[in-house]
Amino acid sequence: MNSFLKDTARQILDSGRKLDELVIVLPNRRAGLFFTRHLGELIDQPVWMPEVRTIEQVFYGLAGNTPADELTLIFELYELYSQIQEEPEDFDRFYFWGELILKDFNDLDQFLAPAKTVYQNLAEIKEFESDLSFLTEDQKELISQFWLAFARQNESEKEKFLRFWQILGRLYSDFQHRLRTVGMAYSGQLYRQVVENLQQVEKPWKHFIFVGFNAFTLAEEKLIKHFVKEFGAEVYWDLDAFYLEDKLQEAGLFFRDYQKDPVLGKTFPKVIPDEIRHKSDRIKTHSIPLKTNQANLVGKILEEIGEKEPLEETVIVLPDEQLLFPVLHMLPPQIDKLNVTMGYPIRNAPIYAFLDGVLDLQRFVKVRDGKTSFYHKPVTDLLSFPYLKSENPQHAQEVLDSIRANNLLDVPQEMLVKGNSIFGLVFRKVEAEEIFDYLGNLIQYLAKAYHDDEIQRSYLFQAFKQLNRIRDVFQSKSSKGLRMDFVLKLFRQIFRELKLPFEGEPLQGLQLMGVLESRNLDFRRVIICDVNEGSFPPGGGINSMIPFNLRRAFGLPVQEQNDAIYAYTFYRLLHRTEEVHLIYTTSSDQGKAGEMSRFIQQMHAELGIAKPEVAMVPVDLTPSAPISVEKTRAVTESLKLYLRKNDPNAFPKAKALSASAINSYLDCRLRFYFRYVAGLKEKEEVVTGIDPSTFGTILHSAMEFLYEIGEGNASRKIDTHGIERLKPQVPAAVDRAIRKFYNKEENEELELSGQLQIVREIFVKYLGAILDYDQKNGDFEVIGLEKEYPSGIAVETSEGVAEVVLGGVIDRMDVKEGVIRLIDYKTGKDTKNVKSIASLFDRDDKNRNKAAMQTMLYAHFYETGHPENQLPLKPGIFNIKEIYNPQFNPFLKLEGDEIADYRRFAEEFRTGLSGLLSEMFDPTRPFDQTEKVEKCTYCAYKEICGR
Repeated sequence: MNSFLKDTARQILDSGRKLDELVIVLPNRRAGLFFTRHLGELIDQPVWMPEVRTIEQVFYGLAGNTPADELTLIFELYELYSQIQEEPEDFDRFYFWGELILKDFNDLDQFLAPAKTVYQNLAEIKEFESDLSFLTEDQKELISQFWLAFARQNESEKEKFLRFWQILGRLYSDFQHRLRTVGMAYSGQLYRQVVENLQQVEKPWKHFIFVGFNAFTLAEEKLIKHFVKEFGAEVYWDLDAFYLEDKLQEAGLFFRDYQKDPVLGKTFPKVIPDEIRHKSDRIKTHSIPLKTNQANLVGKILEEIGEKEPLEETVIVLPDEQLLFPVLHMLPPQIDKLNVTMGYPIRNAPIYAFLDGVLDLQRFVKVRDGKTSFYHKPVTDLLSFPYLKSENPQHAQEVLDSIRANNLLDVPQEMLVKGNSIFGLVFRKVEAEEIFDYLGNLIQYLAKAYHDDEIQRSYLFQAFKQLNRIRDVFQSKSSKGLRMDFVLKLFRQIFRELKLPFEGEPLQGLQLMGVLESRNLDFRRVIICDVNEGSFPPGGGINSMIPFNLRRAFGLPVQEQNDAIYAYTFYRLLHRTEEVHLIYTTSSDQGKAGEMSRFIQQMHAELGIAKPEVAMVPVDLTPSAPISVEKTRAVTESLKLYLRKNDPNAFPKAKALSASAINSYLDCRLRFYFRYVAGLKEKEEVVTGIDPSTFGTILHSAMEFLYEIGEGNASRKIDTHGIERLKPQVPAAVDRAIRKFYNKEENEELELSGQLQIVREIFVKYLGAILDYDQKNGDFEVIGLEKEYPSGIAVETSEGVAEVVLGGVIDRMDVKEGVIRLIDYKTGKDTKNVKSIASLFDRDDKNRNKAAMQTMLYAHFYETGHPENQLPLKPGIFNIKEIYNPQFNPFLKLEGDEIADYRRFAEEFRTGLSGLLSEMFDPTRPFDQTEKVEKCTYCAYKEICGR
């Protein structure tokens, strides 16, 4: 096929000019590469090739300088800013403002705007906006009622705000002088310097030809016009009448202006190509529901490529780089050559996530009494990386298990460091100024460890190269203090833009590229993905400190020009193509509706292209098959672990069924199987907040500390005077319970988060209410706290009668007026009413009282543990949320009457319990799912069941 660059090369050859006396100027290097190839194909004898440059290279060559590194420029800008501004911010706070200021300076210079006038206008606008003297006192008071920030304004803040805008003009002029003094420059400064000295530019001995440009900055336009007018330079335009002649077409916005120009207008061809309007039957649009499914459709389209068709005549344009790997994954087998121009974002590579985690680790280092510890979250994240796991898997797992088992919020350094390994390199405290050496040593260590892994070494090399660049800049500006938060933000910002280049032959194979990389290139088949509004063209405005009205008034680029550039890039791809596929998605993404791009809408209206072909994604609506686990020999053997053995020393030792296990079996047999037979435990996490489970654990511990029985004593008598003495000890008991939960030493400072401070006060109030209740109800004697009771019950199994091992922890046991009270503290909304003993074992009863079942089990445990007992057993639930109720009564009620003695119902309870456990051990009864789906809402295993 004939492309624009090939036709241009042919015209240049036909002009008869010597190629070695030409300079071909193109918008980018990729276009230069393709131009050189086309020119080589048209030449049939050895010849010196022309010099091919980009427009930036022309400017930098004429200026005799190249732009400095952006980070270096921002440092220089800050030096000036701190001299001009009376109360300058720290560098780390200024950095992100500095990026914006530098970008505006660049725009001002590339578009030759009068910077002093622009910034003077900007300062006056900000002064007008902040002047509220026209408001009356009543109006100010009314506004203050709705806008708190308005009420907090003061004159010093207002002056500081205005001073910032007032110094920008001076900052610009001083910055120019400073850079010239030190021999540095930024891109726009070099552009302005060249244009301001155009009359001093000597006529080049080579002939200049500008090829394929669309939108010039004002500096570029002046340079090219000067070369055309004074030196006879030529311009080759890549355009189409479809958008040039239609004034409503944004793609032709710049061309229409250049066509009217007295200099550039003469360079336009007499006959404007008119190709696009004849291609409506070659353009297909595809509508697809999901973004990632575009890759499947691309793969299907590529399957139509014939064996003899050159792959390099097909391009896939990806406006969103996140589609790169899905598309690569779906390429058909016949695609054996490929050129990817986009590069792989290093932020998606494991080394980026690892280094990010290492920096995050340093943000939360604590040093107390010379001992270093790290916050658990970055530690557990880092221990999950293969870089650490592969070094010492056993150590990494042991540390993870210890952190979760002991709920360690802060992990001591000595637990993490293991010999002279990577653990020692990672888990150490470093100061901000040492951070680059710290990261550099880590990367070098990993490079040696992964010397055989080419991909990992590529990631590490790119990261190391970028790290050295940042380090060199910071070391040259060593007077600047660094904060770890800033280093992390800077690392993320710089590495976010870093890409790992793919190796390949750029002129061969299927082409995958971004939108702007396709400029000047023509392909027979064009596939453009993600042609959605907000993606192509991209959404969002121009990030600038100069507002829209000023930018427009002084000829600086605004969103309208950006849209015109993307519109031209889109339509240019249609110039010479023979087959076009435009794919857009209908699903919303990140809060945006799935809307087709305006470009597709325009072509529907103006070219009459066919309606989109809807690509349907098959959805399987077949419900998940029910899961039922038969009691095979292996399952039965696992169940037998809950049976008491004749030999107490036999291995493995018998396990005890808890009240929670029995309630779980009643709720769902399959859930019981997963948790207590198969051993599929929920993932353990370090608890940082206060969830209901944590709240209950701390409350239980605090009550235990208040009523604890002295060492060597069997009980502790509590009277009203004793409770009065206990009340001042409540806060200390709460703190002690918190320390116990978070594994803090007694002498270690207790740092409470905002949430924990609030909850601590709630604990104090709840414990005070419990003491008030106990005090009001008279003296009692505590005989046990948080005591574990082993128990059992005879059950009929297929192999005869066996004893099932039971067990649990009873929160509190006390004796009052000749009655043993068995108290269970609850933090939920549990009720004390029991319909019947049988209802406790009825899984079909949606109001089955689980808390009562648990408390009755505790009574059974106590009874079997103390067969000599002759006192009544009275089960009760201390429901903390009801304790402020004047009618609060903690004891269970059966059909409205208080259960004064469990022993009256013991036989019925044991019969129900034994029957339930017989069913559990029945080999013919499988572990199946509950039919009540509402019980699956908070089940940890619902994903397995597909519910």
